[in-house]
Amino acid sequence: MDAGSSSSLNCNSTSKCPLQEQFHRRRKTRENLDRFIPNRSAMDFDYAHYMLTEGRKGKENPSVLSPSIEAYLKLLANTFHMNRGRILAFKNKPPTPVELTPREFLSPVRQFKPSKPKRHIPQTPERTLDAPDIIDDYYLNLLDWGSSNILAIGLGSTVHFWDGSNGSTSELVTVDDENGPVTSISWAADGQHIAIGLNNSDVQLWDSTANQLLRTLRGGHQSRVGSLAWNNHILTTGGRDGKIINNDVRVRSHIVETYRGHHQEVCGLKWSASGQQLASGGNDNMLYIWDRSMSSSNSRSQWLHRLEDHTAAVKALAWCPFQSNLLASGGGGNDLCIRFWNTHTGACLNTVDTGSQVCALLWNKKERELLSSHGFSQNQLTLWKYPSMVKITELTGHTSRVLFMAQSPDGCTVVTAAGDETLKFWNVFGTTPEVKNAAPKELFPHFSRIR
Repeated sequence: MDAGSSSSLNCNSTSKCPLQEQFHRRRKTRENLDRFIPNRSAMDFDYAHYMLTEGRKGKENPSVLSPSIEAYLKLLANTFHMNRGRILAFKNKPPTPVELTPREFLSPVRQFKPSKPKRHIPQTPERTLDAPDIIDDYYLNLLDWGSSNILAIGLGSTVHFWDGSNGSTSELVTVDDENGPVTSISWAADGQHIAIGLNNSDVQLWDSTANQLLRTLRGGHQSRVGSLAWNNHILTTGGRDGKIINNDVRVRSHIVETYRGHHQEVCGLKWSASGQQLASGGNDNMLYIWDRSMSSSNSRSQWLHRLEDHTAAVKALAWCPFQSNLLASGGGGNDLCIRFWNTHTGACLNTVDTGSQVCALLWNKKERELLSSHGFSQNQLTLWKYPSMVKITELTGHTSRVLFMAQSPDGCTVVTAAGDETLKFWNVFGTTPEVKNAAPKELFPHFSRIR
């Protein structure tokens, strides 16, 4: 009995009984495993397969299995590839991944943000008017659109008006042959007074509403006055003699400053919006920046910057409406370039080769865009995106170089005049914004009222 007991004890504890040893080791191994990270070296795949397929048949009566259990077992066998088929099969495309978060909840701001509609730019002019006897001269400035919506143009020795509100036309003055023809035109800021430069070096000031000549400025220039620019009560004139003169139209001795730098005709003049800086371009290929703080009535005023980058006459000048120290200038037939300047430092910021003579420049007052008019060989208008200077569109229609451009008071319409004796109106900068009806003013706004 003792021996039997000892033998039995030894078999249970230390003797190698295969079946019990497997069970004991399997139990111990299962206890040491992590249920998420299995130890594959300690697993018996054959036993696992047997238990999943055949082992349960001895415990369950196949005849008693319900259809749902049979379907479950079949699905389980297919899921775990118990048919010993290929584990990876590249027969069909993988299923489309399911989006955990719907797209409408990912970026609600971008989804509901309204996109800005693309502006339509008509490729043909809205209106074309005849301009007989217009002088085909690159160095003159014969077109201007005043703040009162009156367009003025010099045709030969006559100044004509076109009313933008109703389309009516009228004639302001026809100068004598010994004084004419008209060489420059410029409206004052009030839209009522207009300056007219003449071929004989005189400058006339007119009241457009009364059709009355107010005064004639003489003695400043020795030859024709081809460029004009207003700065409040100061009328700046540029002549073929190379001189630039500031005239105070309020006083009898009107010459208050003289700028000397150009050696040939001054064909471009533009005051900055602040009235502190004046840009002048000439037939000597020079561009000057003058500062009023440096002006002196007793001696020749010194320029602020002398810019020599252009290789042809500089007529086209335009101050940027959204950056006070940014100036755009255009060169003539031997230059073909638009250049951008920082007028505080005198640095050239960018140069764009347009491929043709630059006659005039205009900034869009609503967008960062620049419009240029050109001469040979396409006689086109080009709209540029600033500062990338990518071409937005090109407008053609003139058969001669587009010498003059002017902008309507609302900033939408641009009128061009060319040597082909036509005026063309282009809707290049958009339509006039709708003005909402203003609320009626109260008669007694300072008195409280009972609601």
